[in-house]
Amino acid sequence: MKVRSRKDLTSFDKAKVLVDMLPFLKAFDRKFVVIKVGGSTMTSPTELQSVLRDVVFLEQVGVWPILVHGGGPAISAEMERVGLKPTFVDGRRVTDEKVLEIAHKVLIDRISTDVVARIEAAGGKGVPLNGRGSRFLQAAKRLVDGRDLGFVGEVKVVDTVLATLISSGGVIPVVAPVGRGPRGQLFNINADSVAWRIAADLKAEKLIFLSNVPGVMRDPKVKSSLISHATISECRKLMKDGTIGGGMQPKIEACISALNNGVGKTHIISGLERHALLLEIFTPEGVGTEILRNPEKKKGRRKSSK
Repeated sequence: MKVRSRKDLTSFDKAKVLVDMLPFLKAFDRKFVVIKVGGSTMTSPTELQSVLRDVVFLEQVGVWPILVHGGGPAISAEMERVGLKPTFVDGRRVTDEKVLEIAHKVLIDRISTDVVARIEAAGGKGVPLNGRGSRFLQAAKRLVDGRDLGFVGEVKVVDTVLATLISSGGVIPVVAPVGRGPRGQLFNINADSVAWRIAADLKAEKLIFLSNVPGVMRDPKVKSSLISHATISECRKLMKDGTIGGGMQPKIEACISALNNGVGKTHIISGLERHALLLEIFTPEGVGTEILRNPEKKKGRRKSSK
């Protein structure tokens, strides 16, 4: 059997794709979708530009995307360049004044600025949004297992009014994980935590993590072992038996926190697969792992637009 390539699509095929999208477009019209970008996607200009084109498409068809990015490798590289050694405790960067200065400059002045420029190159409009330039992310110091790691924080309040005004104006917020304390002190915050908290406070329809892998896999070496959907309880079992571990566990924990705080659905997909973001949102089959709160909702996986 010959498999048709995308170039072989007829005009009818193309029209059918658009018609099939209609239920999804209606379901997500003026609904927030929070997208966390990190890993290899951020370090590959080609992959990042591809993702951002999809994000611009979402905004153009009526979805309200909010892009959250990290920048850990870039911060570490800049620290090493000036002779500082990165130190971590349970995945959290020890952040003194010098490290904080490097972190917010890398995250906001370099990465956010670059992402906004790329969004505009793709035909959209973007704006950096964080706790340094505004009180969008209001934060407080966070202790990690009782240890003070310096200017490491957690989000306490998200300015949902500001996010709504920006998104309703056709502009894509580009959020760096930098928060502002009550006395104006800046804090370095884990980007996954920022993403789930923004999604929860906005009661987003979806929270999507772009990863280096297709999603949650029973065997990382076997692509066919991808778990297309799972509930919170199932995820907890997979973390307990070691199936979910390493860098995937914080993302799963963020998904669980989001679902427990009002987010509709959460997803983990590959940021390296072309148009994975659109396929996960606008097709019944999806391409990654969808994580739901309740077992009864799982029955409609990949069969409904919600």
